[in-house]
Amino acid sequence: MPLIEQTLEGKINKVKIAIERIKNFCPITNGFMDEPYFVGYSGGKDSDALRILFELSGVKHDLVHNHTTVDAPETVNYIRSIPNVEISYPKMSMWELIVKKGIPPTRQMRYCCSELKERGGVGRFISTGVRWSESVKRKSLRGLAEVQTRKVENKLTLLNDNAENRRLFETCQLKGRRVVNPIIDWNDEDVWELLKHHGCKSNPLYEEGSDRIGCIGCPLASKQKQIESLERYPKYKEAYLRAFEQMLKRRLEIGMMFEKKTSRCKCRCKEMEECTGRDGFPATRTSTRF
Repeated sequence: MPLIEQTLEGKINKVKIAIERIKNFCPITNGFMDEPYFVGYSGGKDSDALRILFELSGVKHDLVHNHTTVDAPETVNYIRSIPNVEISYPKMSMWELIVKKGIPPTRQMRYCCSELKERGGVGRFISTGVRWSESVKRKSLRGLAEVQTRKVENKLTLLNDNAENRRLFETCQLKGRRVVNPIIDWNDEDVWELLKHHGCKSNPLYEEGSDRIGCIGCPLASKQKQIESLERYPKYKEAYLRAFEQMLKRRLEIGMMFEKKTSRCKCRCKEMEECTGRDGFPATRTSTRF
């Protein structure tokens, strides 16, 4: 069995621990609800590891992939090759969302995540392949359990008594979701060791040198990564440009104008989130680059 780690307290079997976590939070056996786990599958190495662990656990679950319309073709084809994956298609594509929102997705306004990537699972027990080692910020917020309330300052984080202060289970009252992250404390080597042991090469983009799998043109990617992905997939670049043209045309049609160098719209609202502009468009500043 892979992933045996030697510590001062003895040997730790990370696979066994991850499976125990899945079983311990099982919504059906614990009587939380009649529906099984909602397992998010992105087609990346972490979700492949999660998929294998759920198969090993024998716990009932639904394996669901949210099609974003901006996934790389290699990712789309790879996901379709995986058995028992339910592919959920959005009501609107990225291109349609850009026109509707009146602004491209940015680091500050990642509506693409909520509208495309994070759909589904409302009222369900969700399991993801989120890991601390993926993000410095995520690693600094370690805890065993986190309860999200309406006010950020009232957020409750329950910690265990070790130095890691691990966060394994999260619940969001606003979205009606409870999330279990069984491999939260795994590193890249752990993930690849598990995949290799079970003969899974994962997404073919990894073999081409990609270190992470994401959407084409993702605003969270570096500028260089965005340029490289759009150059590799020119049809996606053309689709983005067409969407931007339609977006600007629509803004002109409804008279959607903003003052320069200000985060306030013409109606002088104090907070950007308090105003949806006109016809559903968000009120935001014009300094965003297209």
